[in-house]
Amino acid sequence: MSLLEDLRVPRGRVELSSYSTRATPGVHGGKKRGHRALFDLGAELMELQTKLYAQREAVGARRLLLVLQGMDTSGKGGVLKHTVGLVDPVGVRITSFKAPTEEERAHDFLWRIEKAVPGPGYLGVFDRSHYEDVLIGRVRSLAPMTEIERRYDAINGFERRLVEEGTTIVKCFLHISPAEQKERLLARLDDPTKHWKYNPGDVDERQLWTDYARAYEIALERTNTDIAPWYVVPSDRKWYRNLAIGELLRESLKDLHLGWPPADFDVAAERRRLMDDTIGEAGA
Repeated sequence: MSLLEDLRVPRGRVELSSYSTRATPGVHGGKKRGHRALFDLGAELMELQTKLYAQREAVGARRLLLVLQGMDTSGKGGVLKHTVGLVDPVGVRITSFKAPTEEERAHDFLWRIEKAVPGPGYLGVFDRSHYEDVLIGRVRSLAPMTEIERRYDAINGFERRLVEEGTTIVKCFLHISPAEQKERLLARLDDPTKHWKYNPGDVDERQLWTDYARAYEIALERTNTDIAPWYVVPSDRKWYRNLAIGELLRESLKDLHLGWPPADFDVAAERRRLMDDTIGEAGA
């Protein structure tokens, strides 16, 4: 399967209502097989990501940025735990963007984003991102419309520069239905161990579902470029969401054609040194 093709958003107008939130494109079988497929994906994903990290000091080292956007409860945290959690955390940089601080608001909206861009060799993950500034910014009128319009072009320019500098960008919209969101919010209320995850403000935002959906459609239309395309990931089924993003990462890393960096020392000489080393041997 190639989910880079199956889930990619075509250029042009976007109508989210035409995308199923429960579909499982590219994957055959149900939840049990999906969990097994994600487990089986782990070893290859780990090797590919380790190759990326091992190349971090090389000239022209690449990096990969995973952008996760979606309505509340769409599963950004679940992806971090179950999918990103399959790889070596040493080579991962996760940034969860909250409401901007006073200092951040004093700068251009991309200022804090620039500081979180992963370095060479790293897998960076944005839990929410620069897209908040054209989503909640548009819905809640946090900036003049002329500024919101400017930001779409600024985002495209920013992402183009990252790609030119060696970054592969994988932008995922976690597509969840309002009915599924309601079930997940109720589940948090029903379980005392999940009360910490519940935010009353999520219900307020839920009342603006239609406005947010339209804001997402516009963002996807305006920033869906050839070099940094969008992927719509059906997210009502958690197991599919996690597997799909794992597969998107696998395919994207494979497309980098990474190898292991050559040794910068004399392997044979180092072997002789160790063979001649008697430390710890009996009688030494």
